[in-house]
Amino acid sequence: MDQFVLNWIFIGASFALYIGIAIWARAGSTSEFYAAGRGVHPITNGMATGADWMSAASFISMAGLIAFTGYDNSSFLMGWTGGYVLLALLLAPYLRKFGKFTVSEFIGDRFYSPTARLVAVICLIVASTTYVIGQMTGVGVAFGRFLEVDNVTGLLIGAAVVFAYAVFGGMKGVTYTQVAQYCVLIVAYTIPAIFISLQLTGNPIPGLGLFGDHAASGEPLLQKLDALVTELGFNSYTGHHADTLNMVLFTLSLMIGTAGLPHVIMRFFTVPKVSDARWSAGWTLVFIALLYLTAPAVGAMARVNLITTVYPDGTASAPIDYESRPDWMATWEKTGLLKYEDKNGDGKIQWYNEKSADFAATAAERGWEGSELSVNRDILVLANPEIAQLPGWVIALVAAGGLAAALSTAAGLLLAISSAVSHDLIKGAINPNISEKGELMSARIAMAVAIAVATYLGLNPPGFAAQTVALAFGLAAASIFPALMMGIFTKVNNKGAVAGMLAGLIVTLVYIFLHKGWFFIPGTNSFSDADPLLGTIKSTSFGAIGALINFAVAFVVSKSSDAIPAEIEDLVESVRIPKGAGAALDH
Repeated sequence: MDQFVLNWIFIGASFALYIGIAIWARAGSTSEFYAAGRGVHPITNGMATGADWMSAASFISMAGLIAFTGYDNSSFLMGWTGGYVLLALLLAPYLRKFGKFTVSEFIGDRFYSPTARLVAVICLIVASTTYVIGQMTGVGVAFGRFLEVDNVTGLLIGAAVVFAYAVFGGMKGVTYTQVAQYCVLIVAYTIPAIFISLQLTGNPIPGLGLFGDHAASGEPLLQKLDALVTELGFNSYTGHHADTLNMVLFTLSLMIGTAGLPHVIMRFFTVPKVSDARWSAGWTLVFIALLYLTAPAVGAMARVNLITTVYPDGTASAPIDYESRPDWMATWEKTGLLKYEDKNGDGKIQWYNEKSADFAATAAERGWEGSELSVNRDILVLANPEIAQLPGWVIALVAAGGLAAALSTAAGLLLAISSAVSHDLIKGAINPNISEKGELMSARIAMAVAIAVATYLGLNPPGFAAQTVALAFGLAAASIFPALMMGIFTKVNNKGAVAGMLAGLIVTLVYIFLHKGWFFIPGTNSFSDADPLLGTIKSTSFGAIGALINFAVAFVVSKSSDAIPAEIEDLVESVRIPKGAGAALDH
């Protein structure tokens, strides 16, 4: 059967399933729209949270970034996984005990201030909108390739699908849709990995195959990969070449950003009891680990396969002819995400590190005049089965999995944005007497607007999907996480919380804009991550610094102003005992 037809069958069947679930579980009340009626089982919630979490950045982009960089990008794995430990131990049970619908509502009530709630809404919208840009970028990449359309058309199709099931289903529909999406994405990620691990190492477990021997050469796989990349002028795959300070700050930013992401925290409001919140976090870690333990192997093996595709005999001096390139290259070229330019006119594909001073003499000796192949890192996981020449149904399955990952997180983020606008902004500040029907309508309108904005920004993202997502984590780390921690474990007052959130958000946002362009408009940046403003600290790592600024400003302002009221102090004490949570108030 033709590959294009297979892609349509797998993608069409999965989308029919998602939209069918959304219709079946359509939200009929604000409780169901915001918190799925508080009746989700911890295992179900763990699986849905896993899908909500394992976005386009995890499924599509992360392994590609690891593949092209190696050890230094393992910080993505450490930061994102470690963040769930923080979330399970420090936030989830306490926030569930509080019994509200949204993060902003908790901050507003804990800091007894409508202003604090409004500032939290702004922080949430900024972080979530930045995050959803990365998801829409991944949607465009996946649709563009597997429906054989250009990237822009793919992005628009994906936006329409998200609108169809997220706007009407709310949290109730999104929860059960995400369970289905998790099943699709984890199967789609692991089956190709098993096939490729068997091909390259003879071991069916990718994580073990990574540390096994390369079947064709008999060398350890990682040793073989190091030899392949260094022969082309790239840094060794297993070596540490990045700045250590930036790497530590980046990992910390991802960790505390994870624990402060509103769309993830909202998932813990859907379970019946406080203890279920902890169990949900535990199950989420289990479901995430299935993919995250496989990702390093996928990245390494994809890099091996890509290099040996361009240099089939294993020697860098003998690249393939462009005319004899494999079909998958020709197909990806149509998307514009893989490009070839014959710089020396010899009709062959030279791919190497043209920026390496040590390799320049070798390149000149071979008559190479620059690297001729440009590979967008976001395509590597999706192209991996094709590169390895796996069966057509596996390629179609990966297409469905990649789209499931991107769409599930996009839906969760859009739900967080719409909840902040309708429940916290409109009902909480503008029109407290709005009817439940009016609130639901405003939530859906807000989500539709958010989809339109994210789609527009997704056409010109500030980086690869995982890099764009890392910026969102930095914003959440600098603004929301400190406020939640101080709200639960300290006696910081309302003035301190507001000043801290604003300071953390503004400083971090300005630092990002200075490096990525104002409002992510290309060409408006003053610095780049290759040459940062502050030493070696890149824009993706600044969230940790922003969090420190938030804490410092909040404590200084709080100490110099009034103490918190006695009733709020009692509230803080009761929240820190995570048991006996009552039912949420539907207001």
